[in-house]
Order: sequence, then C-alpha cells, then structure tokens
Amino acid sequence: MSERPDLGDPAELARYRHELRMVARGTRLSGIALALLGVLAAILRGSVLPSLPEVVPLALIVTALGLMLIGTWRRVRYHMQRMRRL
Repeated sequence: MSERPDLGDPAELARYRHELRMVARGTRLSGIALALLGVLAAILRGSVLPSLPEVVPLALIVTALGLMLIGTWRRVRYHMQRMRRL
C-alpha cells in the first residue's frame, strides 16, 4: 500500500480498481467455487445421489457465503485504510 490514490486521474483510477479487485481474490473465488459445488451437490442429491445427506449442499453454500462475506469485508477494510492515508 502506498499513498492515497488520485481518483480524478483516469489511469490511476483504473489502476486502483484493479488493485481493489486483487484484494482477497482467492477468498472470494473460493466462495464462488464452493457455492457452485453446493448447487451441484443439491442437484445431484435430488436426482442421482438421494443418499447424500441434506445438510451437505446446505453446508457448502453457507460456507461459501461466509467466504464471500469475509472477502468483501477484507476488501472494504483495505479500501478504508487506503483512503485514510495522506
């Protein structure tokens, strides 16, 4: 992290947006992957694997939601800290 970005400059704004996209990227992408896995588990449970416990797809989706919220929280916190710098 360096000094506060000049968001009036289009080039610096684009660079800062890219920087923000990279914050907690792995956490957010893991959340999306788990959510997709949870949806797939729910579909398979309804058709191919009825013996799969009902809680498995739900647990995957809830965990995914948690990961995405943590990633978003980290990104917001990073932005707030970056904007406080003089």
